[in-house]
Amino acid sequence: MPSKNPPLPENPQPIKTGFFNFAQIEKYFLNEKPEGAFQVIADRTFQDLDLEDVFKFIDRSVSRIGQQYLYYFMRTIPQGDSRKQRLESIIDIFQKDPALKTALAAEISKLSKTDAYYITSLFHEKYTERPSWYWLIKTLSAVSVLAVFSAFFFPKIIIFLIVLLPVNLGIHYWNKNNLYQYGSSIPQLLILIQAAQRILKNKEFADQDIPLRARVNELDQLGLPMSIFKIEARLQGEIGQFVDYVFELFKAMFLIEPVLLFTILKIFDSKRQHIKHIFQFVAETDIALSILSLRESAPCFCQPTISTQKKHLRIQEVFHPLIFNGVANDISLHEKSALLTGSNMSGKTTFIRAVGINAILGQTINTCFAKKFIMSPIKIHSSIRISDDLLGDKSYYFEEVLTLKNMLEESRSGYANLFLLDELFKGTNSVERIAIGKSVLSYLARADNLALASTHDRELSDYLTDTFDLYHFTEIIDGEDVMFDYKLKPGTLRTTNAIRILELNDYPKEIIAEAVKLVDGMKSHGQARSA
Repeated sequence: MPSKNPPLPENPQPIKTGFFNFAQIEKYFLNEKPEGAFQVIADRTFQDLDLEDVFKFIDRSVSRIGQQYLYYFMRTIPQGDSRKQRLESIIDIFQKDPALKTALAAEISKLSKTDAYYITSLFHEKYTERPSWYWLIKTLSAVSVLAVFSAFFFPKIIIFLIVLLPVNLGIHYWNKNNLYQYGSSIPQLLILIQAAQRILKNKEFADQDIPLRARVNELDQLGLPMSIFKIEARLQGEIGQFVDYVFELFKAMFLIEPVLLFTILKIFDSKRQHIKHIFQFVAETDIALSILSLRESAPCFCQPTISTQKKHLRIQEVFHPLIFNGVANDISLHEKSALLTGSNMSGKTTFIRAVGINAILGQTINTCFAKKFIMSPIKIHSSIRISDDLLGDKSYYFEEVLTLKNMLEESRSGYANLFLLDELFKGTNSVERIAIGKSVLSYLARADNLALASTHDRELSDYLTDTFDLYHFTEIIDGEDVMFDYKLKPGTLRTTNAIRILELNDYPKEIIAEAVKLVDGMKSHGQARSA
């Protein structure tokens, strides 16, 4: 039988609070093309399952890049299990060596500033192009250097330098806008490289990715020219204006900033994959820290078992991660899908979401909030939170029609799918709703697909017994109280309490009496027709 979750640990890892800048967090996911991914979680499913809130709960990363990469992990189900194995191997290293875990967490946390979000621009976005007159910048820089040295022997050249200085100042400040575009990303890249070096000093990590060390060393050689960005930021924040002005004049005289900027950008353009590789390595290490912390603070979790059986889903004591101390439930499906009945607020939609969330997390971060979760590799699609699209001039019904059409197409893709549906076609009349609902659910449950659907139409269950197992949630009315146990039970719901709930909420007696009379009449009419 389903049971309540075990109590939380005495000192669970605190959940992050404050603002989550999803415009920056999702940037890596939006710009990265997940080649070879088994599934990219669609926006509708992401919204239906409240995965933004789930992300806030599971995110225990210590860096901004880890946060970005964890979001990408949640939105992409990979082919095969190589990503899972790599992740678990890092987690295993940290479990065996807590001191190393603490040390590397401190190192990676140096990338916790919001500026670190912009590292991805160095391998995803187009760089500022060199101006067509860049040759003039290099020429003036070289002339300025030569003139300064010559002035020691020919003092009159100082007059030439005084004339040249305004020209160089103009170019120097023209370039400031270009420089500021990389004032966040390049200094953070330096910190990223240092973090990668610190991690690679440990043989457990160095042996996992041999080519990475060479790429880190290549970019580390650019540390000196890249330091100009870090020095400028430090001057602005720590040193007085006088030193700042002197240093600024020095850079302007020799056009140091534009020469270094465009030289570095040209090198970076040829090293995009190097930067990306290092980003992924450090970010993945942070994800391992995050998942380990999540597991240590979870009241119950398991690593999913990926089965080769088709149309098979076996779940024991699964719960919704966002519901504190909620009720856990079991369900076992083999060859058949599942239809849930029950009144409002009884737990149908929450259970559907719990299954969907855990099916995604199990295939992305290899962690399920359940005692046991067995499934085949499966794509997840949903139709739960449908609403009118007023700006697009689409009604609720038409919006649902388009959503379900996409599902029907996915059901023929040849892959195994899990379809999550909540109260199909509730925007239309009951006769057509039941007829269309039966037809659509039967179609979706073909081949290797599973459907988990809820309905208020008990008649629908009579048409689906061959292809769907029936389950229900129910409420308990005790005197003047309405209580829900949120437990999933086999079979279809045979009792109704809607009118009784109205009565308990002091609806006028004539409304209650008329409703009861109409229900009795409808039941008698239905029995007479069936006879």
